[in-house]
Amino acid sequence: MSAPPRHSPPAPDLSAEPAPAAGETRQGRRTGWLTLGLGTALAVLALLSASIGAYEIPLGGMVDSLLHRAGLGGAALDRVGESVLWNVRLPRVVLALLVGASLGCAGALMQGVFGNPLAEPGVIGISMGAAVGAAGAIALGLDVLGNWTVTAFAFAAGLLTVLLVYALSRLDGRTEVVTLILTGIAVNAFAGALIGLAVFFADNAQLTQITFWQLGSLAQATWPKVLAVLPCALAGLAIAPAFARKLDLLALGERPARHLGVDVERLRMTLILVVALLTAAAVAVAGVITFVGLLVPHLLRMAAGPGHRFLIPGSALGGALVLVAADLAARTVAQPAELPLGVLTALFGSPFFFWLLRRTRRRQGGWA
Repeated sequence: MSAPPRHSPPAPDLSAEPAPAAGETRQGRRTGWLTLGLGTALAVLALLSASIGAYEIPLGGMVDSLLHRAGLGGAALDRVGESVLWNVRLPRVVLALLVGASLGCAGALMQGVFGNPLAEPGVIGISMGAAVGAAGAIALGLDVLGNWTVTAFAFAAGLLTVLLVYALSRLDGRTEVVTLILTGIAVNAFAGALIGLAVFFADNAQLTQITFWQLGSLAQATWPKVLAVLPCALAGLAIAPAFARKLDLLALGERPARHLGVDVERLRMTLILVVALLTAAAVAVAGVITFVGLLVPHLLRMAAGPGHRFLIPGSALGGALVLVAADLAARTVAQPAELPLGVLTALFGSPFFFWLLRRTRRRQGGWA
């Protein structure tokens, strides 16, 4: 009697994706819930910000007006309500969304590029460089571009400053992080001196304008200003997530990242330019606003871990949420006066950051 035929086990499918580990599944669920929560909170807060103010607009009436403008039914508000909503509130809310998202995303990129959670866009002089451009244009009484003169000079000066910092910190075709940060500190000090000179030679009207711009505000938000920052913000926010995997590899260290195929120098230069684009555009239309790019990535890293696949878009959502909330507080807490937005973010951001520092040192022995 012949032996029954032997059946060999089926060959494994090498093309199949490996099953995700339990930890990865939990992490994915956590980031999914965080993204949903941030998006929902941002949508609700944006509607509330457009509704609340010196001239109250009912939430239902505002939604009807939005639907009416979109051709989806609804009904228009009265003449004053339509004017306040579409010419004052909505431009301000949209500008807060764009500026906050730009600063939050720029902060996450900076911390990833430098491998340092204390890094933020102001470290390499972008904010102060833009402030020099704006203060110089105001003090010299320049008007070559009409109402766009201050914004254009601030944007150009911010970009030129970061290029200068990068050029001064390069040696033998390489840029060390410590050298880059120290160069940024020196350029920030020099920019502060230039702003001091502009303030010294400015008259009373110019001094008021320089001070107001340095303190940060969205009070002069208009649709043209939204359109001015929109291309830069969308370009930076669209490009940044493509570098998430390389930033994760860079977090292992420069040498391991190079062995894994990452061109560290090229990556660093590219992302610094993206950060400059995001920050200069935001500062040019809103003035100097601090701590958004520093705190938001910290909080999200504590909540969801250091993976940049979530951290970069999450920081954009979180930055937008923080700035919309801060702007709403700035214009409602001391009505009819309006608090400077940059002062408000620093006032609450600095003690909160100190609390985070103490908490992390107590639990982990330092920033990890």
